[in-house]
Amino acid sequence: MVFVLSKDKTPLAPTREAKARKLLKQGKAVVHKMFPFTIRLKENIECKKSFEIKFDIGASVTGMAIVDAIKCFFFAEIVHREKVIKKAIDSRRSIRRGKRARKTRYREPRFDNRTRPDGWLAPSVKSRADNVINFAKKL
Repeated sequence: MVFVLSKDKTPLAPTREAKARKLLKQGKAVVHKMFPFTIRLKENIECKKSFEIKFDIGASVTGMAIVDAIKCFFFAEIVHREKVIKKAIDSRRSIRRGKRARKTRYREPRFDNRTRPDGWLAPSVKSRADNVINFAKKL
């Protein structure tokens, strides 16, 4: 499946790879983006189909699909980086606690005077949300 844009860069109905190859060889289209592979037509064509992006958000993998009223045109899985982020946060925490133990011998952890701004998300959740949003913008 190849995504298609009109001359003024509005999305049109996706097409098959063979048809996209023919349009490119005939000079009726140009390559707009390599990922996801998208062509842009050189002539204006109107399309009345409407498409939706559907998400199935999970803890470590998010599924997504582009569908119309009849069928699914594109589907993909986004694998999140929460395990890498968790490992980095644990490493930073252990270094911070080690410094606290070395430099100030009996200092207790201070956490009551910290406040989080409105709309704060944990780094693992923020990364997961950003991955989904960025992938949706690309499509």
